Amino acid sequence: MKVALIGGGGVRTPLVIFGMQEAAPALGTEELVLYDPDGGRARIMAELGRALVQREGGSLRIRVADSPEDAIRGASFVLNSIRVGGIASRAVDERTAISAGYPGQETTGPGGVAMALRTVPAALAYAQLVERHAPDAWLINFTNPAGLVTQAIAQNTRGAKVVGICDTPDELFHRIALALDAAPERVRCDYLGLNHMGWVRRVYLDGADVTDRLLDDPAKLVQLYPDGLFDPEMIRSLRLIPTEYLFFYYCRRRALENQRTVATTRGEEVARLNEQLLSKLAEEIAGGKLAAALATYTAYINQRSNSYMKLEASGGSAFSEQAQPDQDPFRAATGYHRIAISVMKALSGSEPQRIIVNVVNRGAIAEVAAEDVVEVPCAVSRNLITPEACGSLPEAVRGLVLSAKAYEAAAIEAAKTGSASAARKAMLLYPAIGEWKPSVELVGEMVRQNPSLAYLKE
Repeated sequence: MKVALIGGGGVRTPLVIFGMQEAAPALGTEELVLYDPDGGRARIMAELGRALVQREGGSLRIRVADSPEDAIRGASFVLNSIRVGGIASRAVDERTAISAGYPGQETTGPGGVAMALRTVPAALAYAQLVERHAPDAWLINFTNPAGLVTQAIAQNTRGAKVVGICDTPDELFHRIALALDAAPERVRCDYLGLNHMGWVRRVYLDGADVTDRLLDDPAKLVQLYPDGLFDPEMIRSLRLIPTEYLFFYYCRRRALENQRTVATTRGEEVARLNEQLLSKLAEEIAGGKLAAALATYTAYINQRSNSYMKLEASGGSAFSEQAQPDQDPFRAATGYHRIAISVMKALSGSEPQRIIVNVVNRGAIAEVAAEDVVEVPCAVSRNLITPEACGSLPEAVRGLVLSAKAYEAAAIEAAKTGSASAARKAMLLYPAIGEWKPSVELVGEMVRQNPSLAYLKE
């Protein structure tokens, strides 16, 4: 079996390669083909991946394709993990948002709008190539904003088999299990929402409802998030457990103040981390020092992961002097590579599972249109994804979710038509912005800063 990874020059590619080689016997995978517009980066990641496969005693073949058509042709699964404009565009987006008085974040607020407008046209183009060259393949979308991009593909292709994935819900479930001092398999969470806008409604331990026990224990609630994102009293008032990205809705002033205080953004820090990583990897790989390259990559992932949300939540930095835990990110219990492999195994029929993914609603959430994409638990089995019936949205979050879906529809329309007015309408509808006058300035600045947004016209 052949698997294609579009965006194979991304820094998380070695994690995906590790997961693929680990699951190769169950999936029958023989070849993983990487494609990236930046062929140099793809070749670095491929070399690192080959070293991983050799270290683990695997036989997975890794190849870099010169064209997306070559990568996609004949694949059984196509993983879509693109970043249009690179990390530099993320840094610009976040700085633009902060200058306009909004938190800078790549998938929410003004940064999320810019990312969506840059990404949807490219994601649709790749999806059309999948329809043409691998019509039976499942398209597994990693690309952010994952729910919006998955919806754009689902609604604007002739029937692409697409599913969006994100590790955010699974990471929250893992933290809930740790807070309950229980093995993850003993814990079941009822969850619903959208990508980067989801909530746990009920928590069950060995089949018993322990939601109130968890909600009424502030010490346990603090354990659920990095750097104390949410006030336990806020969570108890909702009687819902939010995923971490809701910090940029529920704690916008705090996020913005911390970003202004440290005078940088997460995107700018990641850009610096990436520059250091790629320079060192290129040198070590050229010198045949593959073990050193793997150690460099492991240290990078740990530094990046352990500083996640610290800047926004508490004014911390990825470059602080604090010791970085010596962890093995490849064997971590959660992560994109874990979710992707779980979905692929289930779709191949080897291990049917209940997994949180982004799929067409089809009545799963009562108030959301049937054709819209939601993030809900699904029964995933051979070539089939069936969303669970989740019922109605809790009153406390209903307005937020429906407003966000209206924004997503407007943003997709703007990306399809190239209308700057439609882009401003999307910002007006978006609860993370919700104003007209700033939208005029924001769209103008985004177009000036991003060559890939030059298609937006009045």
